[in-house]
Amino acid sequence: MFIDEAKIRVKAGDGGNGCMAFRREKFVPRGGPSGGDGGRGGDVVMESSQRHNTLIRFRYNPEHKAQRGEHGMGSNCTGLDGRSITLQVPVGTLLYDTETGELVHDFQEPDERLVVAKGGRGGRGNQHFATSTHQAPREHELGRAGEERSYRLELKLLADVGLVGLPNAGKSTLISRISAARPKIADYPFTTLQPNLGVVTVGEEPDEESFVVADMPGLIEGAHLGSGLGTQFLRHIERTRVLAHLVDVSDASGRPDPVEDFKLINNELASFTSKGQEADEHPEHPLAEKPMIVVATKIDAANPEKLKKLAAHAKRKKLEFHAVSAVTGEGIDDLKWALAKRVRAGAA
Repeated sequence: MFIDEAKIRVKAGDGGNGCMAFRREKFVPRGGPSGGDGGRGGDVVMESSQRHNTLIRFRYNPEHKAQRGEHGMGSNCTGLDGRSITLQVPVGTLLYDTETGELVHDFQEPDERLVVAKGGRGGRGNQHFATSTHQAPREHELGRAGEERSYRLELKLLADVGLVGLPNAGKSTLISRISAARPKIADYPFTTLQPNLGVVTVGEEPDEESFVVADMPGLIEGAHLGSGLGTQFLRHIERTRVLAHLVDVSDASGRPDPVEDFKLINNELASFTSKGQEADEHPEHPLAEKPMIVVATKIDAANPEKLKKLAAHAKRKKLEFHAVSAVTGEGIDDLKWALAKRVRAGAA
């Protein structure tokens, strides 16, 4: 199951209490105070990992608590520190403070570590309170409480190319053709219910190049208002370097105008705003302004007028245009090289 949002509550360990004790040993008169310090509470640490690609473990296990420190003991013995716990999240996870809505951290690289709740300090034993005039202190400190925080996790998959388009535009078929990804493919709308990732390789060693493609669930008119599957998955292509906009130019879809289909999806992209993004904020890479390649699909069964009309519109908009058939393989290689070139340019 693909889960890309979760709310969690973390509690760091409390510090152990300091001990009140006095040394009572044979041949050691007036041994004095010997209460040890309490141990420190464990931290809650978050770490990005490439071994995970979903937040499902946090959806069904939202409470995470580190171990408390042990109490101090006599003979000046300090209590053991509590064990810290490490929560592993997928690369691309954003961590928000639930109370303030503030972005705490963006895990963009593997093995990034962040302490999200600090353990409490252990209390001092009565040995620390002895003075020349107060030689038998009974004072000792309690351990401090560990931090307790609530967070919202949001996952944005890291991909180089994002495939967008109407339902049944051929996105899943294309990604299955150009990569090893095997998404569900069927002749009905909304076959894709969650993003799929595939690695595309072009060229041969030693000049081989590869990039990651994300296949998004189809959009429909009014998606930004919640129609269909809405835009809940569009956050996953906010970090892509290029968009491949797929438009069905066959008559199988029953839609008469491919240019209107193209404009419809572009309007939904322009209307999309990430959750948590304030109205006066400007995202680094707005979806509507990303480099885009227009891809006419299903040309093995294309309506020539539709294909010609879409190609002319792409030319007017000065957008790169490719016509492909995932069934016959026509145009696939050219498209892969064009995407690789755009990804390379975006990385420069």
